[in-house]
Amino acid sequence: MQLDSFIPARFRNRSQEPEPEREESQVQAVEERPPEAPRERPQASEGLLSAEAELRARREEIVRMEERALRDLQSAQTQMREADRRAELVEQRERRLEEAEAAVEELRQQQLTELELASGLSRPQAKKALLKQVEEEASHQAGLTVRRIEEEAKLDAERRARGILAVAMQRLAASQSMESNTYTLHLPNEEMKGRIIGKDGRNIRTLENLTGVDIIIDETPETVVISSFDGVRREVGRLTLERLISDGRIHPASCEAAYEAASAEVEDVMIEAAESALLDTRVTGLHPELVRLLGRLRFRTSYSQNVLSHLVECSHLAALMAAEIGASVEVARRAALLHDIGKAVSHEVEGTHAEVGARLARRYDEVDAIRHAIEAHHNEIEPMTVEAVIVQAADALSGARPGARGDSLEQYVTRLSDLEEIAQRHEGVKKVFAMQAGREIRVMVDPGRVDDQATALISHEIAAAIEREMQYPGQIKITVIRELRTTRIAK
Repeated sequence: MQLDSFIPARFRNRSQEPEPEREESQVQAVEERPPEAPRERPQASEGLLSAEAELRARREEIVRMEERALRDLQSAQTQMREADRRAELVEQRERRLEEAEAAVEELRQQQLTELELASGLSRPQAKKALLKQVEEEASHQAGLTVRRIEEEAKLDAERRARGILAVAMQRLAASQSMESNTYTLHLPNEEMKGRIIGKDGRNIRTLENLTGVDIIIDETPETVVISSFDGVRREVGRLTLERLISDGRIHPASCEAAYEAASAEVEDVMIEAAESALLDTRVTGLHPELVRLLGRLRFRTSYSQNVLSHLVECSHLAALMAAEIGASVEVARRAALLHDIGKAVSHEVEGTHAEVGARLARRYDEVDAIRHAIEAHHNEIEPMTVEAVIVQAADALSGARPGARGDSLEQYVTRLSDLEEIAQRHEGVKKVFAMQAGREIRVMVDPGRVDDQATALISHEIAAAIEREMQYPGQIKITVIRELRTTRIAK
């Protein structure tokens, strides 16, 4: 589009006239101007001269504006011509670029065709083969990286675990009280033995029927032995006999009165012991029935280790370990304190103490995390929370560390040897390891002689043999491991 179409006609005509003609027309216009009238009135002629001068100045200004407009028009026309020239150059370059791209694409297709002919593979096949090779290489590198990370994580975890356990055990130095199943009571004189026995043995029979303990009176001077596997009954029997001996009057009626008073006193002692344990471990909001059952464990022992003291120690250990690894301290502390609560009634109901404890926790509205930790602390079910694993570790530390249990060295070694000997009887067994003070044994079998199905049978037979031939508290976990290893050396 040309800019001339937007210029007024008079400016367009003027731009086409030469400059000399315009000056001649101005001269002619001045010559043809009529002669001025005689100056009759000086004031009128002065006004006319002023108007003519103003008109002349305006005409000159208009001429200058026309000249400037003509120059701008010429400059615009020049720019338009330059823009058209550049547009033509751009179009030429675009055409050449398109032609070059087409030539490159044609050359690439020709090279691909030649590569297909040389390799004997089509394009999709070559692409698939390349992708497969890249995936295999990436998988190999990823596998190496994952293995390295796992090894580093395992080493770091073992180092941290050792540190956490060492710190926990160092910060907790609990004293251990070894207890037995008998209590020796000293009498003021030998005559008291006859009073305890009574006429035809009625007093001692009454006492044994009321308390549920065995009262042993032998030739040992001024000594009576009270025997019972139930710590509560043994304590009630002791207090009953002490009251009767202090009073001096021993007959069936006084035996019943002393028994009732002793039972009430033992109940108060159990509640006080449970409240002291709760205060020591900073556990609150426990159901009153659980408090009473916890107090019963004050008179329960396991390998001469007081169970209530064991629970308090486990609670402290679990809290320390949970704080170290960032787990829930409250859940770990509470679950560790209650993990053996089933032992208070395990002799009265069916099931292991872990199962019974989980049922008690469920009955008295403990949260799921605590119930799960109680039920899983002997691996009867798979532990699913960090707190459950912490309770297992705290239980193992408190029960298996040297000096915690009252077994003699000879008994301890004999029990472990018996466990290993029972497991070694079975065909295909290579090695046996007794762990956690005899709570667990791990059996390594020969993979060439024992298949996967036979491992389950071996574990069942070992468990049955241990139950039949040995006496032990709690449970023993049997783990049969069949591992097939293949080793090669890259040279």
